[in-house]
Amino acid sequence: MEDCIFCKIVAGEIPATIVRETDDVIAFEDLHPQAPHHVLVIPRRHIATLNDLTAEDAVTVGNMARVAAEVAAERGFAEAGYRTVMNCNQQGGQTVYHIHMHLLGGRPLGWPPG
Repeated sequence: MEDCIFCKIVAGEIPATIVRETDDVIAFEDLHPQAPHHVLVIPRRHIATLNDLTAEDAVTVGNMARVAAEVAAERGFAEAGYRTVMNCNQQGGQTVYHIHMHLLGGRPLGWPPG
């Protein structure tokens, strides 16, 4: 999608602080962190919302979770704990319509989240 900010990051058109890349996933620092560690993990392929996932996307979403866990371990907060969040559509809090997983850690995270 030509107007998708995350697709532009994937294409290298917009700079981002990339922390991990695989064949199908990219992880980068969030520009507006909500925790000491806040990384976004996205698929390289544009998928607008969780509602648009197909059975073929299961491996990619699994890879997103695996990359999040690896980044948490590398940064030293996996054992203390972290949260992963994927929002879907407006009432779910989605603001960029390219699925993404938030990885949050480095402080106690309360419940309910909001």
